[in-house]
Amino acid sequence: MSLDVLDYRKSALLVIDLQNAFIHDKGTLGISGVDTKRLSSIVPPLAKLIARCQEVGIPVIWTVQEHFAIDHNRARKKLLGHTAKRKQVSALAGSWDEQIIDELKPLADVNPAFVIRKHRFGAFHETRLEMMLKMLGTQHLFVTGATTNACVETSIREAYLRDYDVIAVDDCVSGVNGDWEATAKQVWKQYFCEVAQSSEVIGWIGEQVKPRVTNYGHQLIMVDDIDASVDFYTKQLGFTIRPAKPLADGRPFTAFHQGIALIGGKTAGHRQLDHIAFEVNDVRAMDARLKKAGVRYFNELHDGPYGLTIYIADPDGTKVELYQVGASA
Repeated sequence: MSLDVLDYRKSALLVIDLQNAFIHDKGTLGISGVDTKRLSSIVPPLAKLIARCQEVGIPVIWTVQEHFAIDHNRARKKLLGHTAKRKQVSALAGSWDEQIIDELKPLADVNPAFVIRKHRFGAFHETRLEMMLKMLGTQHLFVTGATTNACVETSIREAYLRDYDVIAVDDCVSGVNGDWEATAKQVWKQYFCEVAQSSEVIGWIGEQVKPRVTNYGHQLIMVDDIDASVDFYTKQLGFTIRPAKPLADGRPFTAFHQGIALIGGKTAGHRQLDHIAFEVNDVRAMDARLKKAGVRYFNELHDGPYGLTIYIADPDGTKVELYQVGASA
């Protein structure tokens, strides 16, 4: 599996239940006989991954499991629930058991709005997580946390059923039983998600934030008779005209939703392709790299119609527009 098909700007990191109850040896699992060393082993790589995500602006969303001492809904059950199989009910509201572990709490405090309380295994179940991800524009969800076979697996399944691209970060997920965990991950890879190491994810982030083209923008084609050309593209090919700012030099100009634009005034000897345009993730860094490489420029950094823009020449002299949406000089 290659992470290259994903876009870090449409990604989020989900950190599930890194709480004293499940990670600390004095928490509920620890005092119930679970070896918490395997659970706490995920903390160093997870801390590194969280910090890197926060550094580049990937949202880090935390879940906190919260139980009540009296839960009338759960009390209706005739069979023992999982909370009755431990020394105590874990992560009681307001308790030390419920709190995020000390090693990660400063990272969680970076954005308290991204901490979500949940009352059952699933991170999506009757929480605000789904709406938050929609608001953030998330398509790719990296999942970490504890425990593998309960809250993590339930949340992975929930995310998959909502058509997110799901990636479980292998060395940042742990549970109470290694054999159960191995089986779970085999099932995940078959049905629900990809599995990657945190080092792979951090490496992918490093490649993603390098200055690069992220999207095709448009092509500007020079034509002899713009009215005839507009008529051809709309009536014969079904193109639709999109609103666009007029050109600064006043030449007749029509843009289409299909990704090309026409400009009048072509004369003998002119190239038909006026220029091709691409969106980039960091036009200033791109500008510095291109200048270091000795690339020829048509126009230096300036505010263009789509954002901060440069015009350069490719090896054949074709004009290439590079712009960053939302940036300005």
